[in-house]
Amino acid sequence: MADKNQTILDFITEYNSKAITPMHMPGHKRNIAAANYLTALGGGYDYTEIDGLDDLHDADGIIKDAMDKAASLWHSKKTFFIVNGSTCGILSGIRCATSYGDSVLVARNCHKAVYHAIELCGLHPYFIAPAVDDSFEIYSSIDPVEIEKALLAHPSIRLVILTSPTYEGVISDINSISAIAHSYHIPVLVDEAHGSHLDHCDYFNGGAVNGGGDIVIQSLHKTLPSLTQTALAHINGNLISSSDFAYELGIFETSSPSYLLMSSIDGCVNLISKQGRLLFDNWKCNLQEFDNSMRKIKKLKILCHGEDSINNHTCLYKFDRSKIVISTKDTNLSGTALMHILRNNYKIELEMASNTYAIAMTGLLERPESLDILSRALLAIDQDCKAILSSAALSVPPIPPMKTTITKALSCKGSIVPANKAVGKVIGEYVWAYPPGIPLIVPGEVITADFLQCVDNYYKSGIPLKKTFSNNYNGFHVVEL
Repeated sequence: MADKNQTILDFITEYNSKAITPMHMPGHKRNIAAANYLTALGGGYDYTEIDGLDDLHDADGIIKDAMDKAASLWHSKKTFFIVNGSTCGILSGIRCATSYGDSVLVARNCHKAVYHAIELCGLHPYFIAPAVDDSFEIYSSIDPVEIEKALLAHPSIRLVILTSPTYEGVISDINSISAIAHSYHIPVLVDEAHGSHLDHCDYFNGGAVNGGGDIVIQSLHKTLPSLTQTALAHINGNLISSSDFAYELGIFETSSPSYLLMSSIDGCVNLISKQGRLLFDNWKCNLQEFDNSMRKIKKLKILCHGEDSINNHTCLYKFDRSKIVISTKDTNLSGTALMHILRNNYKIELEMASNTYAIAMTGLLERPESLDILSRALLAIDQDCKAILSSAALSVPPIPPMKTTITKALSCKGSIVPANKAVGKVIGEYVWAYPPGIPLIVPGEVITADFLQCVDNYYKSGIPLKKTFSNNYNGFHVVEL
């Protein structure tokens, strides 16, 4: 019988010492001497489902034990390892919780994977839009009151889907939202890709697993020490069947899961189990030191750090303080310019930048000197930049009326029409503003004058727009129903 305390990496290391001849996949045969690049990539630990290494899609051994340890650590009913990223978990979760053609309540600022699931499942989405925080020009928390209004207005809804925390670190009140949805016997799926750390330290809170989310999808690699594209899916409550979710996961997740990736998930879980308190305390202390240093900032603003407080943001329920959102609004810098200065002058690479802000991400294994380097750089830039009066924040158009489902619109015959002839027509493509990555319009919605005015304003302000099919500014892909 396998040792339940043995990690996947322990097993592989022990197996390697036995010098067993591998007459199985993968094709490199762990012959790393013949291909030097495999040494750097960890090729000697790249295995398939040999005896003792279990099977992710029918786990009853070492992988099952590893997933059970993760469930215990996060206090979830059932936890699944995912090697295709949170996208795979989102697709599986939505497919599991709905039937083809069902209605769902969707936060408009959800990840594109949610929209792809809506397409694949022929779902009818009812959208709810978060308020905009004008001081930082980011989307705020989802209001639980608006959730209940939507559920009352549309009794056909079968699933609530939202993102918390957002890319910018904005957390919604999952406890209240889940309680409301559950009172209607409706499950809640939370895309918590950016929040796998929230349930492990009082400094970070608002996590969805302990907040009542029925399906919670987390990208471990975003803030915790696990390899890129590793994720977890947590199933809770009695509204979602773990076996149904496992079936859908078998459709969307690769049938050849990487043992390097699974080993990194297992290693991450074990590290937090054994050293989590110390590591999270160190992370907390480093962030608190950064927070104190930012009190000297005069022109730049750091969301919920330094002199800024969540009390200044009435539509924010909570904020993930691991995120460092730097506003350049009311200065002579753009977020993109700030990113370039930090890269070129200070050798600091940020996560992303927009016209009015930039984001630095921290993680559990953050080096203390990294935040000190960032702090000193921001203080120097703050001293050098100039304060100016910025123009008014760009508005987001009201959600256009929906004429048909996204699935139907994408399957209809279409053509490109100029903007001046597009009002009243049904669009057959997505139009996204990056950032913040929220669709201004989705397939099946009706093009309105408000939408066209918003597009024009975004172009004039230099905010990039992305379209599915029509790449030119003056045209849109519309469909005939």
